[in-house]
Amino acid sequence: MELTYRQATLKDAENLHHLIKLAYASNREYGINFAAVSADIDLIEHHIKTNICYLAEENGKLVGTISLRMPWGLQPGPSGVPHIGWFAVDPTLGKKGIGSKILEWLETEILQDQLKVPFVTLGTADKHPWLADMYTRKGYQKFAEKDLGKGHITYYFKKIIREDLLQE
Repeated sequence: MELTYRQATLKDAENLHHLIKLAYASNREYGINFAAVSADIDLIEHHIKTNICYLAEENGKLVGTISLRMPWGLQPGPSGVPHIGWFAVDPTLGKKGIGSKILEWLETEILQDQLKVPFVTLGTADKHPWLADMYTRKGYQKFAEKDLGKGHITYYFKKIIREDLLQE
């Protein structure tokens, strides 16, 4: 599977909305209240306007997305570095490693080579049955947890991207 990546524009809002609805549907069953779970088209457009939202496509078809919330943005992450959010893959495509490819691309091409960040953070819900384990397998380390008043505890993870840039 050959993926191409690009930054989302408002023209992509409808397709992104469809993908987010499909990919986050199971979170409702787990009682997880991520903003993406109930995102309408207005929230999708707001997300595209206020974050760096990337799309992964195969032969021009949207198959996944991942976003970065920046430290100076409206919803910064906990550590003053880019924070990964709205990471989703079309669940109808089965387990083909698309999510792993998207995450690896973001870590290498964007975070390491373009933004040159020392580390990145992300958050997930304690109620999710497999995400925390998946992120741990991908080299992320849990460093905090917080009750954000959404009905679940948010686990915060970080991954070192450029050790040479870490301050003593």
